[in-house]
Amino acid sequence: MILERIKQKVGFGVLFFATLLVAVPVLLIIWLIISKGWSALSWEFLLTMPKEGMRAGGIFPAIVGTFYLVVVSIAFALPIGVMAAIYLGEYARDNFLTRIINLAIVNLAGVSSVVFGLFGMSLFVAFLKFGVSILSGALTLGIMTLPVIITTTREALRTVPRSFREVSFSLGASRWQTIRHAVLPSALPGILTGAILSVGRVAGETAPILFTVAAFYLPRLPHSLSDQAMALPYHLYVVTTQVPGISEPYRYGTALVLIGLVLIVNISAVVIRTRFRRIK
Repeated sequence: MILERIKQKVGFGVLFFATLLVAVPVLLIIWLIISKGWSALSWEFLLTMPKEGMRAGGIFPAIVGTFYLVVVSIAFALPIGVMAAIYLGEYARDNFLTRIINLAIVNLAGVSSVVFGLFGMSLFVAFLKFGVSILSGALTLGIMTLPVIITTTREALRTVPRSFREVSFSLGASRWQTIRHAVLPSALPGILTGAILSVGRVAGETAPILFTVAAFYLPRLPHSLSDQAMALPYHLYVVTTQVPGISEPYRYGTALVLIGLVLIVNISAVVIRTRFRRIK
């Protein structure tokens, strides 16, 4: 009995130490960014155009461009990903073709974002003639997030008890009526989790937008989906590595805004998910 307690305490200690190894570096990075970037935050920094080759002014076009990319890419990827997951989880039979599709989805989730960027440039920019634009970048980011949305949605559908479906079928409901009124409402919190993960990845990616949408310096707002746009991840890369003479608070302030934007979106999505859980 004493030996079992010792093993348990050792196990808890190892797990606690592993947690510290993950949490402490993250907290240090966040503290570094906040301490060095807080002084740059102001209404002028957030709501004005860049000037003097991005050495002065604000980052408003980059914030707007990032917002456009997130909204358009999720609007494209979320419905398609959810519908694909519903088909694979509720309609498709377990055969060789579906196993190949599932394997492809898993593999795509691990593909480097640079590969998606090259694919988007070849398909949307060159072949479909969308040009370097918000539409090309958003579609590329949407395709990149599809594996995450499909996987999380399928797992959410699997967590719905089989009895929900059986009761619905016994009452004479069709398969789609069962999915629509019994399965999807119960799986909605898990589906929103996939959307949250996708938003975080879309907002922070640099490589795909480098080939499809990002502008080096564009001191104006985009007027349509066919325009180029600045984006916070690429803008942060540019001001850090490509433009000399930029102050340190400006660089860290840009990183802080990017983290804050992702945090606000994630908190909003978590609040929505929590409310859906209470309704359910």
